[in-house]
Amino acid sequence: MGYAHEYATAVMRRGRIPMEPADFVPDWSDRPRKGKFFPGAPSFPLPDGGCADDATLDRGLFGQRGTGEFTLPLLGAMLRDSYGLTGRRLAVQANTDLGSLPFHSHANWSRGTASGGGLYPVGIHWVTGASGPLAPGVYYYDTPRHRVTRLLAGDVTGEVRTALGDWEEAAETDQFLVLGVTFWQNAFKYNSFCYHAVTMDVGALLQTWRMWARAHGLHLGSALWFDEPRLGGMLGLDADEDGVFAVVPLRWAGTALATPAPPAPGARVRRTPDEKSRRVLAFPTLRRIHAATLEGAADRPAPGTLDTALATHAGPGERSPLPTPVPLDTPVRRALRERRSSFGRFAAAEPLAPDRLAAALAAAVAAGTLDSDTETPGGAPLIRLYVFVNHVRDVPAGLYEYDRDTGGLVLMKAGDLGAFLQENYFLANYNVEQAAAVLVPVARTHAVLDAVGDRGYRLVNAAVGATAQAVYTAASAAGTACGVALGFDSVSFEEELGLAERGEIPLLIMMIGHERPHPADYRYDIVGP
Repeated sequence: MGYAHEYATAVMRRGRIPMEPADFVPDWSDRPRKGKFFPGAPSFPLPDGGCADDATLDRGLFGQRGTGEFTLPLLGAMLRDSYGLTGRRLAVQANTDLGSLPFHSHANWSRGTASGGGLYPVGIHWVTGASGPLAPGVYYYDTPRHRVTRLLAGDVTGEVRTALGDWEEAAETDQFLVLGVTFWQNAFKYNSFCYHAVTMDVGALLQTWRMWARAHGLHLGSALWFDEPRLGGMLGLDADEDGVFAVVPLRWAGTALATPAPPAPGARVRRTPDEKSRRVLAFPTLRRIHAATLEGAADRPAPGTLDTALATHAGPGERSPLPTPVPLDTPVRRALRERRSSFGRFAAAEPLAPDRLAAALAAAVAAGTLDSDTETPGGAPLIRLYVFVNHVRDVPAGLYEYDRDTGGLVLMKAGDLGAFLQENYFLANYNVEQAAAVLVPVARTHAVLDAVGDRGYRLVNAAVGATAQAVYTAASAAGTACGVALGFDSVSFEEELGLAERGEIPLLIMMIGHERPHPADYRYDIVGP
């Protein structure tokens, strides 16, 4: 049994037994940047997505995979819509950082993809070869400026392909997006809990790309198993302080890849980012879980290995059908621009229409797989959903299991459970009982770890992060408020839901509903919807 089992248990029990270091207090005056800064490195602007005009989006947010090819305008649009800055927002709400947001130095810039604590620690490298529009090399996406910074000149796509092994999606391209995390960008606030949060952040970003690509007739798969030390070394990353979490091949338009570039084992990014923090701390628990997930990183599990750990079907009980989900025909760019967290502004005066609840649940199921190199295509998802219904029209209050096969609800416990929800949420930024419904994604985390090893921790959390991003975006498209939180007593939820006998763990809560009318908001868009 690997260390990831121990870490997963510690995360689940942290509401009762704080994770080490229990006395840690963030030094907000010495916080790091949200991205990396490379002084003196050449950079190049990206197009801003005229190709993503609303009229071209006719496939919907959760359409089928396409067969199209990327171009530079498409890549620029996807990066802007997913992780680039899109505007500045300020709202009267219940989050704890409200007092600092009016100050320019603490500006709250909006992005299309959600992030735990709003920290955005995922870095995006573009490794491009001879078929691409720029000189071959390694480029880093500069999110504030919507530019790419060149870190290395020369075709090193052979190194990426070698690190990926025999994964067929990488065989016919020399364009790759590589997702990495510098842990300090999240650990300065969350210390040992950081790894749990960043692995969800990676999944949220992958889900945004997956939705965006399908809306444009494209397909993106993701590799989570690869020779991480080799790839991290090529990118010039510190093996203790940085992780490489996913590789996404891009099918590129134009000249076909004639001869793949050979491996370049001596190639390495030499530029180092400038660190803003005066003091960078290390956390033994964080280093230990990272080291555990590096073991066997290049040993991709055989097809079907994961099948015994997938979500089971809904159990027996009284069935309550839900109506057809409200159509989510909002263009993906607009839905991502409108996505935001409600932070305590839920109001129960008006019940939520059940077709809105149905849309959020269907979106969560659609995100249950990542199109990754480990999952069985067309197989069951990793995630199962439970629903606390508080204020949904024509649906009695109670606890339900979502039946993904029928799109309906299975009653587990009737009655008002708002008091339970609020008592077991230990932050002050949400009135959980005022949400119309609370969705709880669960996974058989320990079964996944038994099946594929400690690296499976990344896969489970990525699937949960993808689910959260899908619900956020679906709620935006349906005109429904949404908020996602990790600050709840998982043990109480495990007991209330009866999860122990199924070996499932509750990983976050997702709230949807209506907000109070006439909000006092400030919004400035850099790029219009």
